[in-house]
Amino acid sequence: MNPGPTAPQQDPPAAPPETDAAVGSERPRSGPSWLLLAGIALLVMLLVRGFVVQSFYVPSGSMEPTIEPGDRILVNKLVGGDSIQRGDVVVFDGTTSFAAADLTPHQDDGAIGKALAGAANAVGIHLGEQDFVKRVIGLPGDHVVCCDAAGKLTVNGQAVDEKYLMPGDEPSTLKFDITVPAGRLWVMGDHRSDSADSRAHLGDPGGGTVRLSDVIGRASATYWPLSRLGGFDRPDTVADLPRASAP
Repeated sequence: MNPGPTAPQQDPPAAPPETDAAVGSERPRSGPSWLLLAGIALLVMLLVRGFVVQSFYVPSGSMEPTIEPGDRILVNKLVGGDSIQRGDVVVFDGTTSFAAADLTPHQDDGAIGKALAGAANAVGIHLGEQDFVKRVIGLPGDHVVCCDAAGKLTVNGQAVDEKYLMPGDEPSTLKFDITVPAGRLWVMGDHRSDSADSRAHLGDPGGGTVRLSDVIGRASATYWPLSRLGGFDRPDTVADLPRASAP
């Protein structure tokens, strides 16, 4: 990705600074300083990526409308384990609990998309074949059931108002009744009719639940495309439900 070495060039003689007569401010000089800053920013990004933040490209629509296909999201890798809260959007490694479902090839169409994809790969922007993004619905010990007489999902006996769902979707057309084991999470996509989440893996190891240790981090924000720039809220309707005693 980096250009090859070039012969050093002598900077031209510095010109006297131009002054904006209207406000008396000095105009910035032209020069290579922005390249240095860009290089430092890239280096910091590479270092931070490995320890604090990782960027992922999301190819599927299983989290619509919160995350749309083609969105690029930032994941806080410092948030995991017991700091995960109900309602968080998380990225996790599903190797031990999920089959490679509801994923599509993660590539962009068009010259701009391919260029972005190439740059993205250079700094680790990807969603691997066994990486998934879902919303945490059940914490260890939670009793998660769908559905009650009103057609709503319940957690520990209380109905959840899931305003984040894809318009027109039901909480679930598949009935289930599960108590989340210790050290595991029950996760679901916001686009319930297009998400192979915990419900689709009830017969897999862990009964569809995900190990806390497999959580890569909490999704913090969408940063691309710029038209969708913004963070992810933790819905009070699910986050504030009473906790169950861990089994």
